Amino acid sequence: MQQLAPSRGPIVWLDMDQEALDNAYDQLIYAPNRDLVLERIRAAGDRTRAALGAPQRIAYGPSEHEQLDLFRAPNAGGGTAGAPIYIYVHGGAWRASNAAANAFIAEPLNAAGAHSVLLDFINVDQAGGDLVAMHRQVSRAIAWTWRNAKSFGGDPDRLYVMGHSSGAHLASCALSTGWREEGLPPTFCKGAFLTSGMYDLEPVRMSKRSAYVKFTDQMEHALSAIRHLGGLVMPVMLAYGTNETPEFQRQTKDFFAALKATRKPVELIVAQGYNHFEIFETAANPYGLLGRAMLRQMGLARR
Repeated sequence: MQQLAPSRGPIVWLDMDQEALDNAYDQLIYAPNRDLVLERIRAAGDRTRAALGAPQRIAYGPSEHEQLDLFRAPNAGGGTAGAPIYIYVHGGAWRASNAAANAFIAEPLNAAGAHSVLLDFINVDQAGGDLVAMHRQVSRAIAWTWRNAKSFGGDPDRLYVMGHSSGAHLASCALSTGWREEGLPPTFCKGAFLTSGMYDLEPVRMSKRSAYVKFTDQMEHALSAIRHLGGLVMPVMLAYGTNETPEFQRQTKDFFAALKATRKPVELIVAQGYNHFEIFETAANPYGLLGRAMLRQMGLARR
């Protein structure tokens, strides 16, 4: 007897019903080892602090949420130009994580001679469901870092920005519109590295993430970087894993295609066999997929 296929509800986005769309924005469905990988990342962060020492904690804005962790490059300030700067915007579905939990990313960067700046900012629950508040703080932090680079031995002419997951979303917004809002020059950023992110909020708004994000038409438009490609004036690297959710893969593919169609300098890295969290873990290794790309982007040698 032929087995019937499971019934599906009405199609709400592309070929997905509501359950499929909700699952496509739920990392745990496609990455059941999430908690294990995040625990490894936190443990690697502890080892980084043990090796490099505690980061300098700096306020970049007036609220309690607006602070960053600075891991200074070795011998920073010894030269007149200063050391390059790598800013990292953490993910966590806009709700979780912080700079301290992602400290592991600093070690290969500092070993290669770069300052590492890890941002903290308000989360969406603390902001009452408002992603705009998060966007403004991330943009403010990037602007503060560029303007104050020389104060910690950094080179404002060699500043790079990376984000993962919802951090890639926030970074893409800061790099497409936020820099203008902050009054930065078009040359402020020499390269972006956006991994496993979201660049169009329309389908996200239709998913179960709308239970904690108070989406509006204005928010959807303002914070969808794919609709503001003219503001992305720096070279962009994009990455995703082939074991990520179908929507997170599609978001990156579509963003890459849109940037390429407008003749923007863009590169796509496809991580075969990696899920949403495993791909980020490779940033800790200078020979890993993301770690190698980060150093290559900055023109730094692996050590």
